[in-house]
Amino acid sequence: MGIVGDISHSRVCGSLIPALKIMGANVCVIAPPTLIPANVEVLGADSVTSDFDSVLPDLDAVYMLRVQRERMEGAPFPSLREYNMMFGLTQQRDRLMKPDAIICHPGPINRGVELDSFMADHPDRSVILDQVYAGILVRMAALYLLLGGSEDGIAA
Repeated sequence: MGIVGDISHSRVCGSLIPALKIMGANVCVIAPPTLIPANVEVLGADSVTSDFDSVLPDLDAVYMLRVQRERMEGAPFPSLREYNMMFGLTQQRDRLMKPDAIICHPGPINRGVELDSFMADHPDRSVILDQVYAGILVRMAALYLLLGGSEDGIAA
C-alpha cells in the first residue's frame, strides 16, 4: 500500500497507517521531502520515498491524499503543475500500476493535482466513490447512536 501526498498535514494518515499495519499491510509513504514530517518514523510506515514512479509498480493500492493548500505556510513545492508531474496519479502512470491495483482517496479531490479525471473515474481501479459512501454510512450510524439511538443500532 502506498500513501501519496501531503503527509505532513494529513489527519487521515495518522489513523490510516496504524490501521493498515494492524491488518498486516506493508505501508510506503510517498511525498515531496517538503511534505514529509521531520519525524516520519512516528507514523509507523515501513518505508518513505520521494520517487513515486519507482514504487508504483509494486503497490496493490494507491491511497492519494489531498494537497491541503489551506494548511500550508509558504510554498512547499514550486507549483501545482509540478506537483502533478511528480506525484499526481495520471493516465500516463496507469501503465506503471499492477493490473489489479486500486486507487483510493478520502476526498475531496483536487482534479488535475493529485489525480487526473481518467484515474479518479477509472471504472476498474477507482474505489473512491465506495469510500465516500461508506464514510457517510459510518458517520450516520455514529451520530444515530450519539443522539440516543438504540443501543444495538437496531430500532425496535
